[in-house]
Formats: sequence, C-alpha cells, structure tokens
Amino acid sequence: MFLADVLSRDSGAAMSVGFGRYGKGEKNPWKMTYDEALVITSGVFTVEGPSGSVTARAGEVDYLRAGTEVVYAADEDTELVYVTYPHWLAATESSAEAHRLDDFHVA
Repeated sequence: MFLADVLSRDSGAAMSVGFGRYGKGEKNPWKMTYDEALVITSGVFTVEGPSGSVTARAGEVDYLRAGTEVVYAADEDTELVYVTYPHWLAATESSAEAHRLDDFHVA
C-alpha cells in the first residue's frame, strides 16, 4: 500500500488531498482522527466499520467520520483519492493513534 499527499501539510492548508494505491487483498486497521472522503478511481475498495462494511467501485465515494474504527481493504487492485479535514498526518501524529503510522509507507 502506498499513500502520497498532493496537498501536504507543508502547504499551510488545514486539509489534505492525496492518492493511495492498494494491491488486491491488502488491508489495514485504522482509527479515524479526521473526517475523510475516499474517491475510488479504479478497483473495488471496502471499508469495514462498526456499522458494517461499505464497498465502493470506481466513481463512487465513501465518507468516514473522525473517531471511527475501520479496516481499509482492497477487494482488487485499487487506486483512490482522499480528502481529509484536518490534515490526516498532522491529526494522526498528535493523537494516541500515532503508532499506526509505522505500518505503511507515506510519501
């Protein structure tokens, strides 16, 4: 899995925009420390949460609220665009969830 910010925290913006790539079968647990919209640009992507699973395909959007425990899962090779508020990395680094950043590569 790979994430890259297009609008990074160095820009001074309070939000972030970037893209992610997940290979088929890749998944990671996460606790949202920010609000996030995921726009699936290719593939099929499932977010498992306390209320059940939501699967999105290319052209669909999934919205996640801060404070929610989720598992991101790629049902097939997937590319997506994420938009978060506040900036996801800053919000995560300053939270009790900071240890989760060790689990994947961030560019």
